[in-house]
Amino acid sequence: MKPERVTLAGAAVILVVTALATVAPWVTPGLIDWPGLFELLVVGTTALFTATALAWVVLTYVIGAGYESPEPVHGADDIHVRILTVDAESVVQSTVDSLAAAFDDVHVIAEDAIDVAGAEVHVVPDGFEADAVRKGRAIEWARQHVDHDREMVLYLDEDSLLTSFEGLPDADVVQLRERPRRTGSVLSYLADVYRMGVQIEQRAFARLSVPLFAWGGGIAVRSEVEDEVTWDRETIVEDTAFVWAAAQRVPDFSFELATATCANEAPPSLSEITQQRRRWAAGNVRAAAELPVRYQLLTRLRNYAWALSPIVTLVVVPLTILGVGVAATGAFAMLSVALGLLTVFWFLRGVLYYGGTKLAWAAAVPLAPVVTVVHSMGTVAGILDPPEEFRVTEKVGES
Repeated sequence: MKPERVTLAGAAVILVVTALATVAPWVTPGLIDWPGLFELLVVGTTALFTATALAWVVLTYVIGAGYESPEPVHGADDIHVRILTVDAESVVQSTVDSLAAAFDDVHVIAEDAIDVAGAEVHVVPDGFEADAVRKGRAIEWARQHVDHDREMVLYLDEDSLLTSFEGLPDADVVQLRERPRRTGSVLSYLADVYRMGVQIEQRAFARLSVPLFAWGGGIAVRSEVEDEVTWDRETIVEDTAFVWAAAQRVPDFSFELATATCANEAPPSLSEITQQRRRWAAGNVRAAAELPVRYQLLTRLRNYAWALSPIVTLVVVPLTILGVGVAATGAFAMLSVALGLLTVFWFLRGVLYYGGTKLAWAAAVPLAPVVTVVHSMGTVAGILDPPEEFRVTEKVGES
């Protein structure tokens, strides 16, 4: 985590001091070429973002080209459902109600006693000891103590409404699709729309030896694989850490993307989305230490790029348009504009992912630079000030 923290802090200092040197040059030391450092930062950030963008294009449109979710094999009668919560009774009830009647083995794993119709509720004992923490600890307790005889275990977050389900393909891990729904802040919701556009890269994960991440709000695991890998590891991104461990420990490991979709809640406020992304970024960087070197490098580059992406959209592109400094030079100017357009593409791709009923959100394209900042500010926070514990994102229930 330290290299990322030092790099981001240094970039922030250069931006602030350069701005100060431009407005009040007599305040800053004359021995340092601050404009030169600024140009170096702009070039370096743009190069990093370009490399990551190219990797995304290759991943999505070359490696993932032509991917189709396999035909469903496991129906509801093959699936043991576990819904994770602390004590959000009404939110969990909506999730249970969203399940088709064919799901007859539904369990809620809670930290406190709650009453939920249509599911058996289990409370994780305070005395249960494990290396796993918070949500991971609850999942590990359930793995050890909630018996079942089903082929697959489907994990849902407390707010993951299963809006479509035709069955699961046969794989060691099956990732459900997500479609966040608006619950509060428009900008938080648009940041999740933007994320859906970027996240179409998941269709390539089945063709990688190690999937790049997993979304625990809707994920199914083969029972025997779960027992072999377990959830008992200290991490605040238990879903991704589990998949990374399984990919390296299970012979002929298989990962597929399902057609089944969960409508989960987008964070209701800017503070909540920042804390959510902060946990994701910090947890992924820490968990990446267990990956092969090439995947560690890719994970670090992606975190750098997302954290620094606002520099491209809010600094580099405007400078290019205004014809200022290094950003105004030929090929670099074209590259800067192309990267700006790519962020717009990701947002529009996210709108299309939602389908015809949400096409009106395409009118929010002018907000794309701001949406990029909302999406990435939690990544910056996670690298500069990583959280030590899992923090549940606030839920508001039906809206």
